[in-house]
Amino acid sequence: MIMVTGANGQLASRTLQELAERKVPALGCSRSPADGQRRIDFDDPATLDLTAVSTLVLVSAGYAEDDQVIARHRAVLDAAVRDGVGHVVYTSLTGGGDHLGFALAHRTTEQMIKASGLGWTILRNGLYAELFGALLTWTADGLESAFGKGALSAVARVDLAAAAAVVAGNPAVHADTTYDLVGEPITATDIAENLAVAHRTIGLGEYRARLLADDALLPFQPPMLASIATSVRHGFLGNTTSDLVQLLGRPLTDSLTVAADAAAAMRPGAR
Repeated sequence: MIMVTGANGQLASRTLQELAERKVPALGCSRSPADGQRRIDFDDPATLDLTAVSTLVLVSAGYAEDDQVIARHRAVLDAAVRDGVGHVVYTSLTGGGDHLGFALAHRTTEQMIKASGLGWTILRNGLYAELFGALLTWTADGLESAFGKGALSAVARVDLAAAAAVVAGNPAVHADTTYDLVGEPITATDIAENLAVAHRTIGLGEYRARLLADDALLPFQPPMLASIATSVRHGFLGNTTSDLVQLLGRPLTDSLTVAADAAAAMRPGAR
């Protein structure tokens, strides 16, 4: 049986949908499971029941400090070994993202997986096109950001979910393999031009100050977001590979359209 963690999240729920469309049986799990799903809470060892799971799609339990994320992943991997899981498919971070503030937890998890004795496949996912668009800020004159002229090899979430489903459906073919799953490079200016508005660049210091003043952000989020901005701005996330196209066997979803749609949805008055 295939199990997909974080079933309430956007990537995991779409992966389950992709598996269902391929008529591949799979079970979702979450700390707040829907009907027919298994309750698994990475922070509660008593719930870590992976019995009868042959392939585990471990969707990164991010959105926390590194020590908490790593502890969660270690706990579920220990449970996977204990319960006889045969293969782990882990949604990691693109190789170009080593400078990002949240890379360490991903790289540590990759090491833990390889040392676990489990079969494994690492999906080094690029940053979502949806995220890129949503991180642009609307002003009276158009869009602004701290991304400058830097390009991001953004990728549509639906393509990453499809790739996870492809691998989970036939893990033996992808054993002991790391894939770098990124799209075609796009810039903030490209997004603005798609929406027929101007783009203005702000300094990283101004951007960080805004992040630190935002009470809605958790303490780890301002440095995480600032690291995305400076990595894009200075050319570290424009890497390209053919891995995703080869896995899917089709052209990729247009990341510029996806990013522009996400930005448009954030425009004041759009909702």
